[in-house]
Amino acid sequence: MLTAKGEEFDKILGLELGADDYITKPFSVRELVARIKVVLRRNSKDENQQNIINIGNLTIDLERHEVVKDGRRIDLTLKEFELLKLLVLNKGKVMTRDFLLDRIWGYEYYGETRTVDVHVRHLRQKIEDDDKNPRFIETVRGIGYKFKD
Repeated sequence: MLTAKGEEFDKILGLELGADDYITKPFSVRELVARIKVVLRRNSKDENQQNIINIGNLTIDLERHEVVKDGRRIDLTLKEFELLKLLVLNKGKVMTRDFLLDRIWGYEYYGETRTVDVHVRHLRQKIEDDDKNPRFIETVRGIGYKFKD
């Protein structure tokens, strides 16, 4: 926030309302540039940390759409990757089959909810050590699936 209001109350209010920084006039252009670089650096680090997720022996790069298991790249279809991504980003939450269908296949999809089950089975075969006893993707009987660590 760049302003002429320099009272303590104004600074606190500005920061509490969501400003990343608060600079009062007069100011140095070099100081302004330095403060902008700090905010950009902070946001860049946050984005990079969110784009790569490490869970057990899996590394999921959300930006590159890549999954690595035990150091080897796993080829996933687009739907498998989107399914994995949605489950991972909602780790611990139960995702119903209908919710997964809507989010991944879209509202226009008229197929059966078994499509989700088939994709989960294929995904388990690729990411789990033992797809019959899954470690990551848990079936919540009668409801859907959840990702666990």
